[in-house]
Amino acid sequence: MATFNKVNSFVLALAEKQHNLSSDVLKAALTDVAPTAASTAWSIGTFSLANTNGYTAGGNTLSITSSTQSSGTYKLVLGDTTFTASGGTGIGPFRYVILYNDTSTGDLMIGYYDYGSSITLASGETFTVDFSDSTGVLTIA
Repeated sequence: MATFNKVNSFVLALAEKQHNLSSDVLKAALTDVAPTAASTAWSIGTFSLANTNGYTAGGNTLSITSSTQSSGTYKLVLGDTTFTASGGTGIGPFRYVILYNDTSTGDLMIGYYDYGSSITLASGETFTVDFSDSTGVLTIA
């Protein structure tokens, strides 16, 4: 299972009101280009796969299941999202799923998942990003 890696710039962007995690449009995009902790923004020219074979360049729009605070700890929970390859040669290869804020100026990155090796989906295959309901995508304490 891939783990979530927060990018460093997310902390400053959050503190400077560039993210509203309860209402902004968040997206998950597939890429084979390695993001790092120093990455700041998602870019279709840098990170995204081509708009083809069932994949929409820019990725899937995510549903915000909950954005809550309890005893001083914030937790963001997102609904799972599925990518389905159709036609042609499929989708990929990709290794990373980038979580970014499509509402923010410059499409600021929040973080990414590293699946450890490249994945290619044949036509008809699916890939589901499982955002944990119990632990959430991220917590801030």
